[in-house]
Amino acid sequence: MQSRRQFVKAMAVGTLQIPLAGMLSCSSAKQPSENNLKISLAQWSLHRAFEKGELQPANFAAIARQYNIEAVEYVNGFYRDKGSDEKFWNELKQTADNEGVKNLLIMIDEEGDLGNPDAAARTTSIENHYKWLHAANLLGCHSVRVNAFGEGSKEEVQRAMIDSMQRLGEYAAPLNLNVLIENHGLYSSDGKWVAEVIRQSGKTNCGTLPDFGNWCLSAKWGTTQIECAEVYDRYLGVADLLPFAKGVSAKSYAFDADGNETRIDYPRLLKLVKDAGFDGYVGIEFEGFDMAEPEGIRATKKLLESSWQQLL
Repeated sequence: MQSRRQFVKAMAVGTLQIPLAGMLSCSSAKQPSENNLKISLAQWSLHRAFEKGELQPANFAAIARQYNIEAVEYVNGFYRDKGSDEKFWNELKQTADNEGVKNLLIMIDEEGDLGNPDAAARTTSIENHYKWLHAANLLGCHSVRVNAFGEGSKEEVQRAMIDSMQRLGEYAAPLNLNVLIENHGLYSSDGKWVAEVIRQSGKTNCGTLPDFGNWCLSAKWGTTQIECAEVYDRYLGVADLLPFAKGVSAKSYAFDADGNETRIDYPRLLKLVKDAGFDGYVGIEFEGFDMAEPEGIRATKKLLESSWQQLL
């Protein structure tokens, strides 16, 4: 299986086929909830099917509806050649609107390191993100998700990230967008490190997207599905990031016979989410190896709903 890094690079050289008959649309329809639990679907949950051509990225809103989910989170790697294509994004929004699906955010990968201590290289990375902010604005999203990667000491990369978040936050404000950091490996999986970046950015539209699963400090992308030399405590990390959260990513890998996630205590994490007063969407991001993606999405949705019910 390809890593996210390999996958997004592969998508960069591909072209997106959009069958006219399959065009969808996006709007402000209400999200069905389980006692105030709002669930969205992250596009990465179906990355294998998109990669193989079994599903078309332009049909994502309609695909989400098949799971009775009415809010979606896009991944820029599926639309690499469409970044600056305003016509495409307007059409994608219209297709989602037609489906009664709400567009929430775009996850941005492989546009350069925002934590690069080199000022010129960092500026290039910041500017590479602009097209995706405009795309998110056209889609009616509330946020973009960025990565906090960079080569250097913890302090050097943190200073660089503060600068990037301040500049991206300023650029995003007129577009009515938030800029969110997700724990995604290396320094970004240190919850306190990320929280300090957000604090020092001083921007109200800079925040976090805490992910239940990406807490590997010794590898980029941060997955804890595979062996990791150094792991940040996931429960501490989610707690670190929740005060700044404008979204939550419910990562899942595998399930036992009772439907519980085998690595992640969902009731414990959702209690943190609820107790923090978070009222946004919790996005399903299935990433398991041992079951089909549709099964993983359904299992995650069921677990989210049952775990939330336990908290009421």
